[in-house]
Amino acid sequence: MAVDIDSLYRKHGPMVLRRCRRLLREEAKAVDAMHDVFVEMLRRKDTLEATSPAGLLLTTATHVCLNRLRTLQRKPEDREDEMLFRIAALDRDTDAESRSLAGRILDRLFAGQPESTRLIAVLHYVDRLTLEEVAAEVGMSVSGVRKRLRNLKARLPAVTGEA
Repeated sequence: MAVDIDSLYRKHGPMVLRRCRRLLREEAKAVDAMHDVFVEMLRRKDTLEATSPAGLLLTTATHVCLNRLRTLQRKPEDREDEMLFRIAALDRDTDAESRSLAGRILDRLFAGQPESTRLIAVLHYVDRLTLEEVAAEVGMSVSGVRKRLRNLKARLPAVTGEA
């Protein structure tokens, strides 16, 4: 069954735009990137599965924005730009072993957790949304979001071997 891209755009467009704004830090570029995310969804609509559309959209938005950052041929203007460029270049500059280790740690951290927990973590820790904003985005109570984040923090030492 094909995914309804129009309803995804109406429901998750603001979230995707926030991610693009956070990464690109320029409104016009962020809006263009958001539209590219949904164009990509249209291209792949027959093969998409609607099990976690918010997570898919955030991942796609991140990839679109990082690809745009990679293609910039200018010198970073400030420290945050420089950090974003380093993150964008991570897949080229970091050895495969480090990337693999980080991926395994994240896989263990989120193993057995609802898919929405990963989304909650990204919205709060990466996009820097408040607990209230995260709760509104994922349709949960603030206490529910707080509990999920607290459980993740509690799991982290065991997952990283720092217990």
